[in-house]
Amino acid sequence: IDVANPTSTLHTPHNPTPISRLITQQRNMSNAEAEEFKAAGNAALQSGNLSAAIENYTKAINADGANHVYYSNRSAAYLKKGDANNALEDANSTIALKPDFSKGYSRKGAALHALKRYNDAIAAFEEGVEKFPDDAALKKGLADVKRDKDGPPSRFGGAGGGLGGMGSLFGDNLIQRIMLNPKTRPYLNDKEFMAKINMLQRDPNSLTTMISDPRIMEVLGIALGGQGGEDDEENEVPKAKPTPPPPAAKKEEPEPMEEEEVEDLSELTPAERKKREDQKAAVEAKMRGNELYKSKKFDEALAAYDEAIALDPTNMTFINNKAAVYFTAKKYDECIEACNEAVEVGKANRAPFEERAKALTRCAKAYQKKGDLGKAIECCKEAQLENYDKTTERLMKNWELDKKKADAAAYHDDDKAEEAKQRGNEAFRNKDWGEAVKEYEEAVKRAPNNAPIRNNLAAALCKIMDFNGAKTHIEKAIEIDPKYVKAWARKGDIEVLIKENHKALESYKTGLEIDSTNVACREGLQKVTQMINYGASNMTEEEKMERARHGMADPEIQSILSDPVIQQILRDFNEDPKAANEAMRNPTVRAKIEKLIASGVVQTA
Repeated sequence: IDVANPTSTLHTPHNPTPISRLITQQRNMSNAEAEEFKAAGNAALQSGNLSAAIENYTKAINADGANHVYYSNRSAAYLKKGDANNALEDANSTIALKPDFSKGYSRKGAALHALKRYNDAIAAFEEGVEKFPDDAALKKGLADVKRDKDGPPSRFGGAGGGLGGMGSLFGDNLIQRIMLNPKTRPYLNDKEFMAKINMLQRDPNSLTTMISDPRIMEVLGIALGGQGGEDDEENEVPKAKPTPPPPAAKKEEPEPMEEEEVEDLSELTPAERKKREDQKAAVEAKMRGNELYKSKKFDEALAAYDEAIALDPTNMTFINNKAAVYFTAKKYDECIEACNEAVEVGKANRAPFEERAKALTRCAKAYQKKGDLGKAIECCKEAQLENYDKTTERLMKNWELDKKKADAAAYHDDDKAEEAKQRGNEAFRNKDWGEAVKEYEEAVKRAPNNAPIRNNLAAALCKIMDFNGAKTHIEKAIEIDPKYVKAWARKGDIEVLIKENHKALESYKTGLEIDSTNVACREGLQKVTQMINYGASNMTEEEKMERARHGMADPEIQSILSDPVIQQILRDFNEDPKAANEAMRNPTVRAKIEKLIASGVVQTA
């Protein structure tokens, strides 16, 4: 950048925009935002919400710290809240920014008056009157300060109109008195109220700035009524003559804000002055559009937003508001177009990242309504890059799950599943187990509810020793078709391989109940029965213990062993064989005992 030439540009291939133009664009955006915050602060002050007014004026100052009006308005809000110190600080800032602004001296004098710094307040008002001899507010403020300074002594003691004699009323026991009174106890939870009480305890003279607060007057009544001490419970004492209530304070009308006196436009060039006036008009058009939108007058709202855009095309908020109207009206294509335009305008004019992210999130929702989850997720990712938001993150995660399910459903094709199955069968016959698994898995993706394909996949997985995977798929096949006998036979074979003979016995029996002529289930049942009856005799003690531990790991076996009836029958086999044999006539009991024997947990002689 050529420092000697203020109109020079940053000569890079990716940023040909003049620096001065970028600064102007950023300033224009900030000024428009600041005016919106100021308007919100004025509304809050008029309604008596002082905290909200101060918050909005502070946001206006953060957006445009060179505007003296925002400091002046915040000074007024601070003073009404009873915070004269901050009011004085803002009044000084107002004068520093614009020495020829009469209200700056009024604010300063009023704050000093509230702090009982009479001489300083008189000096502030006199300085203002000297510069603005016809200003009625300055003259009245000066007269009020002189009257309070030179007035008669207060009936509470102290000279010069001060309230120093009231210091004892606001002592350490004031909070206790407030707490003991059921009516005033809730006030202790109000931060603004407690701030005023703390100020009264530090400076009783600040009471005159708080007489418009009925809660403070109630507390004053409590303090006056209890000043003579507590009544003795045993000895009756004469009741003190009730103190007459203080005269009702005249309700103060909210002081009008400087709506018109934002800045001295005469110092601007004609082009800059017109731009500033257009920005104000644009904000007004936007507010009108917001009201129309709330009334569901969408066409009129769009016209108002278009008017705002024409007046200030650098503010993306107006375009984003149009997108909101389109979205509510279910015009999703127009909404997407408006969102994209808003983001481009925002990037070109250095709009806040939060605003750009908001437009992208709305664009994502429009894509989702159209059924394009891919585009919706993409817009969410772009929004997160602009400004991370937990709500957008959750939205994106949910859509990703929905898209995964939709993609899986779109992949289903029975014809292609059959082709993949045949390729898997060919690889299985050629003992190419890896290729067979690959083709069967492809077939399952194409037809996830096809039980025979899952049965074939289970057989191929057994060949590569993946018994857990095989068991998962064969159980799914049985879930799909409980009458599929081949799946029951395959399930029994897998359970034999993983040494769960008791489960294999049950699987083969279930298959034979469906089809008593099934050869695979009949042969499997004979084989597993032989293993149970004669295999144990050929096992070493270590092998038997290993088999028993494996059986004990089965939750079903654990449940059977925890049954008190079964426990008694097992004891009867040693202590009372006749009773045990009688119990074995019960089919349910017999089935449970046979499972224990088949699992190796119970061994027979």
